[in-house]
Amino acid sequence: MTKKRIVVLTGAGVSAESGISTFRDSGGLWEKYDIMEVATHEAWVRNQDLVMEFYNQRRKQLYEVEPNAAHHALVKLEEKYDVHIITQNVDDLHERAGSKKVMHLHGELKKVRSSIDENLVYDLDGWELKKGDKCEKGSQLRPHIVWFGEPVPMIPEAAQLSSTADIYMIIGTSLNVYPAAGLVGYTPPGCPVYLIDPAEVPVSHIPGVKVIREKAGKGTAELVEKLLKEA
Repeated sequence: MTKKRIVVLTGAGVSAESGISTFRDSGGLWEKYDIMEVATHEAWVRNQDLVMEFYNQRRKQLYEVEPNAAHHALVKLEEKYDVHIITQNVDDLHERAGSKKVMHLHGELKKVRSSIDENLVYDLDGWELKKGDKCEKGSQLRPHIVWFGEPVPMIPEAAQLSSTADIYMIIGTSLNVYPAAGLVGYTPPGCPVYLIDPAEVPVSHIPGVKVIREKAGKGTAELVEKLLKEA
């Protein structure tokens, strides 16, 4: 029997319980920087040292944290479902927990790429990217991150995947960042949609959505238990 397909869209709230700073955290890593100074192509052109330092600090932090209950619950779901994760996060916590099918919309923190050929992508050895680290074509390597103002190349693939869902889960995202926030609009008519977030998230445009007002760890574990019983 073919397993039902669950497509999961995850945001910063999934990684927050592992200790990864979100944009909206007070006192978090992002608060110390102006986003436009570290997360745009213009910032990279203007001050490569600052941008590299910012991502080096994020990368260093990533090596110090572990997957949490939400990541592990999604792996458990694979026992009875065909689970595909579309994540807005640039960390590798889904993979480290054991999820097999993960699509990164906004890039990956542990990878770097050529600044003249976006197809040249490399795994970074360790947490530090330095000035003078170059690709095979001789250009400075940059973080493999989709910055503000840059196109999101994986969106068509993510939209197509969303259109094949039997069940759709949205976890730990404010649904404020487009185009990712629009992916739920591609789900098939009548597809059950669950949203897990402790905050008030705008959902009036999602027909029949079931909202679970919990943090990612607790809410995901509860929903996964329910779905495994139903399978």
